[in-house]
Amino acid sequence: MKVHAIAVIVTLILGTLLAPLTADTQEPAKILRIGVLQGGSPSASARLDEVFRQALRDLGYVEGQNIAVEQRWAEGRFDRLPNLAAELIRLQVSVIVAGGDPVILAAKQATSTIPIVMSSVGDPVGAGFVASLARPGGNITGVTNLAVGLTGKWLELLKEVIPGIAQVAVLRNAANRTHDVLWEEAQGAAQRLGLKAQGLEVRSPAEFEAAFEAISRERAGALVVLPDPMLSGQRARLAELAAKGRLPLTYAFREYVDAGGLISYGPSAQENRRNAAAYVDKILKGANPADLPVEPGKFELVINLKTAKALGLTIPQSILLRADEVIE
Repeated sequence: MKVHAIAVIVTLILGTLLAPLTADTQEPAKILRIGVLQGGSPSASARLDEVFRQALRDLGYVEGQNIAVEQRWAEGRFDRLPNLAAELIRLQVSVIVAGGDPVILAAKQATSTIPIVMSSVGDPVGAGFVASLARPGGNITGVTNLAVGLTGKWLELLKEVIPGIAQVAVLRNAANRTHDVLWEEAQGAAQRLGLKAQGLEVRSPAEFEAAFEAISRERAGALVVLPDPMLSGQRARLAELAAKGRLPLTYAFREYVDAGGLISYGPSAQENRRNAAAYVDKILKGANPADLPVEPGKFELVINLKTAKALGLTIPQSILLRADEVIE
């Protein structure tokens, strides 16, 4: 009995001594790397970046504990995108989040195996990013703006606000190939509405002043800015130049209206980022991007009444009633 009792005591002591050692030698939780590739700048995307991070936190991800978010910005220089994408791949990220056609293209060209989540894209099928919206078929999925088809809506809104308008300027990034399609749409919509469309191509912010001088010479009555990371990153300056030229400005995303633009109609960029986080969650849990349908984002109409007043415009009640938000 004494021998047995001693053995039990020794066993208990050893168990007590070894328990902390076992706990201490357990492998730490694996940290998954999420790559975020963007065409703009950190300051321009700060608000949306925080929306994305908060969405990940809501899904149970904690930076430093189970995930690390690796962000790279092209600062409007699309020629930097291939190197930035390659950098993320060298970091062995589990998924890449990319927004805008040039950014998604750079990620697509860099990898055919790492999943890519589109946080915004105009026409993913037409751009060749996915085989179809229902079954993407490759390593890319995510959220689409369905921006193709919206150009006519922007011109209709301007015509409704300014019935006597005769000409609208359309600002585009020469490096963004989706803008070729949107420009064709703008011309067709303008013709249907009895408007003249003035196309203006820029390659960098250094060309903005010349573009606005051309708008002034041609006496355009309003400005449409096509969706693009470089242009969006300069939205405050574009809104300032539009205000200086007394030009009503319309865009796809509400961030331009927050910056002083007149009207935005299109997908909610914040909702797109939240949805992108949901795609990341599914992929990290084992879902195949080829089988995750590409989904359209939520659309919203936002009006800036302060800007309308400064321009001497009266927004029709029919538009105000349709608006999701009115800034006063």
